[in-house]
Amino acid sequence: MDRAQIEQVRSFNRTVTERVGVLHDGYLGRGRPIGEARLLWEIGEQEQDVRRLRERLGLDSGYVSRLLRSLADDGLVTVEPLPSDRRVRTVRLTDAGREERAMLDERSDELAGSLLGPLNEGQRARLVAAMAEVDRLLTASTVTLDAVDPDHPDAQKCLRSYFTELQERFETGFDPARSLLPDAGELRPPHGLFLVARLQGEPVGCAGLKLPPGAPAEIKRMWVAPRARRLGLGRRFLGELEARAAGEGRDVLRLDTNRTLGAAIGLYRTYGFQEVPAFNDEPYAHHWFEKRVSGPARG
Repeated sequence: MDRAQIEQVRSFNRTVTERVGVLHDGYLGRGRPIGEARLLWEIGEQEQDVRRLRERLGLDSGYVSRLLRSLADDGLVTVEPLPSDRRVRTVRLTDAGREERAMLDERSDELAGSLLGPLNEGQRARLVAAMAEVDRLLTASTVTLDAVDPDHPDAQKCLRSYFTELQERFETGFDPARSLLPDAGELRPPHGLFLVARLQGEPVGCAGLKLPPGAPAEIKRMWVAPRARRLGLGRRFLGELEARAAGEGRDVLRLDTNRTLGAAIGLYRTYGFQEVPAFNDEPYAHHWFEKRVSGPARG
């Protein structure tokens, strides 16, 4: 990794932590550390599952418990087991907690104003645009890709959302029973694999790879949730699946797609896929693509 890039990231981190006030124990002058303030923001107006809250923030279980205990001692939150499953803890703000959160919002607005105030109009626009880009890229860096069983709940959730979107977007609608859907066994090792992308613990995308014997590898059911688009996840899926195919000794990667999916077609072309004659009878496909797999030479 480039050393100059590492140094720039570290310099950026130092500047940000100093300017936004996280070096002080009392964040925004409220006498509590930033971890507690962030929890109040994340809890919001609705009851929250503590486990999901922890996953969303990427925090250690013990640390979150200590933060919640401190907030509860101050009368700002209540933490209780879920009546239907006492193993699950939930947290909600009290009236005092909502007042504290409102005060934090006010102080946070003031802090943002202090960052923008000394700058001229052009500088403000540049800073806000740069922050938006940094926010997008940092979010992209937190997305994880994991190989799961196609019957895993997260995989099924992604596939249901994917089929719903196809039904809405395709001119003829979409009926999974008519499509050449791979059997789940075709997306399990050694016949293939299925990847799920997660953002803050929530599934936001999926992609399958078929590895039929004596035939090219084939990408199936690649989908990214609307809220995770523009994070480069589609290209990341393609890179991971290509690497997996190369690792299995495959030298050709295939996929088919519908003409309605213009953004996906553009991605495939820029990634190096070339359009070829139809290689299957998929009723919903209008375009078929192949790519020579780049990776270690076959043994």
